[in-house]
Amino acid sequence: MWFKNIRAYRLTSPFALSPEQLAEQLGPREFQPCAKSQALSMGWVPPLGGETTALVHAAGGRMLLKLKREEKLLPSTVVREQLEEKVALIESEQARKVYRKERLTLKDEIIQDCLPRAFSRSSNVYAYIDTAANWVFVDAASASRAEELLNLLRECIGSFPVLLPQVNDAPSAVMTGWLLHRNLPQDFELGQECELREPGEEGGVVRCRGVDLLSEEVETHLHAGRQVARLALSWDERLQLVLAEDLCLRRLRFADELMKENEDLAEGDEAARIDADFALMTDAVSSLQERILTVFGGEAE
Repeated sequence: MWFKNIRAYRLTSPFALSPEQLAEQLGPREFQPCAKSQALSMGWVPPLGGETTALVHAAGGRMLLKLKREEKLLPSTVVREQLEEKVALIESEQARKVYRKERLTLKDEIIQDCLPRAFSRSSNVYAYIDTAANWVFVDAASASRAEELLNLLRECIGSFPVLLPQVNDAPSAVMTGWLLHRNLPQDFELGQECELREPGEEGGVVRCRGVDLLSEEVETHLHAGRQVARLALSWDERLQLVLAEDLCLRRLRFADELMKENEDLAEGDEAARIDADFALMTDAVSSLQERILTVFGGEAE
């Protein structure tokens, strides 16, 4: 259950629902498997798993949610081949051209015919609401997956106003300065990976992995005008991460010492272990988020 990515969203107003009230409103959208002709199904499942039934787990003013997503797998090549065969047959037998609108209709018919026989793939997205600090943290590398969860949450509770955090100092410029001037904040250490981009939408990208980020090679790219878009870091000896210019945290890796703190819990009580791990993880994540805002000049008004 340890988050692997973090997309943080600022709640623009305090979250007023209790865990029990939130769970009640999530209930109508509890996960149901895909029907035979359904391409995608999403819904809420108990975040602690096992035999637990609660759709919301709360501890220390933080509420943990889990979205399950099931998607039918239809290879585009299979659909395309069947479509071309059907179009060729119609054009041959009826001596007429099949135009775009009809092709789209035929494609939909093929998809509906294939869906009941298609394999499915399931995935989960965790999130937690920090009601004391007014943050929402979603374990998603892509913005689209995070937005799916937030949108479904809005459907369930009616309103859920959030914004991406804005800071006073541009993260890309600050991270570039860290490398150029070798002056990282004391609680951060460099990893061995970064992504450098030239200014402009069509600027080139240089990816450095397994290298000394203070080396002459990297410095040359920076003096040529490239700026840091992603940077591998470790923080406070508690976790490693890749920090992006949009403040997304990817490839989180919590320190072994932190993850082992709950090893003495009774074996077999998975829910208790997840509960204890949740407390450790959220303390670290919430503290890191506040620290990130600070190193980039504070949160913009």
